[in-house]
Amino acid sequence: MITTVKANGKDEYSFIETLKERSQSGAKDVSSIVLDIINNVKQNGDKAVYDYTVKFDGKAPDKVEISKEEIDNIIAKCDSDYLETIRKAAANIEDFHKRQVQQSWLTTKENGVIMGQRVRGLERVGLYVPGGTAAYPSSVLMNAIPAKLAGCKEIIMTTPPSKDGKPNPDIIAAAKIAGVDRVFLMGGAQAVAALAYGTKQVPKVDKIVGPGNIFVATAKKLLYGVVDIDMIAGPSEILIIADKTADAKYLAADLMSQAEHDRLASSILLTDCEELAESVKSELKRQCAYLDRKDIIEESLKNYGAIIVCSDMSQAVDFANELAPEHLEVCCENPMEYVGKLDNAGSVFLGNFSPEPLGDYFAGPNHVLPTSGTARFFSPLSVDSFVKKSSFIYYTEDALRADSEDIIRFAETEGLTAHANSIKVRFEES
Repeated sequence: MITTVKANGKDEYSFIETLKERSQSGAKDVSSIVLDIINNVKQNGDKAVYDYTVKFDGKAPDKVEISKEEIDNIIAKCDSDYLETIRKAAANIEDFHKRQVQQSWLTTKENGVIMGQRVRGLERVGLYVPGGTAAYPSSVLMNAIPAKLAGCKEIIMTTPPSKDGKPNPDIIAAAKIAGVDRVFLMGGAQAVAALAYGTKQVPKVDKIVGPGNIFVATAKKLLYGVVDIDMIAGPSEILIIADKTADAKYLAADLMSQAEHDRLASSILLTDCEELAESVKSELKRQCAYLDRKDIIEESLKNYGAIIVCSDMSQAVDFANELAPEHLEVCCENPMEYVGKLDNAGSVFLGNFSPEPLGDYFAGPNHVLPTSGTARFFSPLSVDSFVKKSSFIYYTEDALRADSEDIIRFAETEGLTAHANSIKVRFEES
C-alpha cells in the first residue's frame, strides 16, 4: 500500500522528484479548454455562463443570484447542531485572524517631513466554493472571515448548483455565518471568468480566492493580472515527523486523512524508528479497510505516499525543510523543541493530539496553505491577503532643498535627466 524508503541521500530525493511531477499533472491539457471558456464569458457574459452551467452542471438555476430571503429559508431547514458547530468554528477563526489586522501609520521628522502607510481592505472579493461531493463549508469560513476582518466592502460567493439547480444548503449556511454579502449559483472556469471580468448580473471583483478542480485552478492562473488570486494550489499533502514515542494508530489515521482528498494527494511519514514504520504500515492496512474512500486512499498512498526511515531526527527535520509541506505534524516526545527548527511549512501541528483535521475545521489558523514546496516562500491565507497598502510622503521646501543634490546625483547617474530636472526647477534662481 505504501513504500518504505531508507534515507541515504539519494532515494528520498528521487521520491521528491516524483511528487513534483505529480503536482503538474494534467495542467497543460486543460489550458486551451479553459482559455476558450474565459474568452467566451468575456465576450458573451451571462449567456455564456448559463450555457456552461447547463452543459456541466445539468441544469441552470431559476435565478442566478440567491436572495437574502431564500438564504434565510435554506438556513431554517439546516440541522441546528451543524449550525452551532459552524458558529463555534467561525468564532475560533475570527479570534485567530483578528490578531493579524494591521493599522495605518504615520511618522513625522524634526524637519517637517511626514511619511506613512495607509492600509485598507480590497473593495470587492470573489470567493469560489466547489459544490457536489467536494463541497467544503469550512473553506467558506476560512476565506470569508479574514476578508471581512480586512475591511473588504463586499464579498461575492459563487458555487455550482446541484443537478436539480439548487444550492448546497451547508455551504449557504456557512456563507451566511461568515458574512458573505451575495451568492451566485455558478461554478467552474466560467464562474471564475465572470468574477474576473464582470457580467450584467455578476459584479467584477478585485481578487478571487477559494479551492476548485483543475479547471478552476487553471482559470485563476490564466486570469492572474486581470484580478489578484490567492495561490495556485496543488494536490493536498501531509508530512509527519515521529519518534519512537508516537502512536502508530494515530499516525496511520492522519496519513489517510490527507490521502482521501485526492488520488494525487501525498502522505509522508519521517521517523528514525524502523519498528514504528512497520507498525504504521500494519495500521494503514487495518484502518483503511473500513473507510468510505478506501480506493482513493490506497491509490494515493501507493503512488505518492512514503514512510522514510531517517538516521536520526535531525535528518528528518532537514528533509522536512527541503520538502516544505502544506501540513506538517510533529508527533514526538517534546514537540515544542522543533518549532524553531521547522522553517518551511504551511501549518505545523504539534503533539499527538493536534491532528491535521483540527486545523482543517476548527482551531482557528487558516487551512488555505501553500502546496508543492511553495511554503519555502509563500504563506497561508490571512487578513494580509485581502488588504492593499499605499505609502504617502510630505516634504517641506527646506527639507527637499536639503536633499536635492543627492536626488539629482542619483537621477543623473541613472541617465534620467527629466527626473533630475524635476528637482532642479524648484530651486532655480529666477
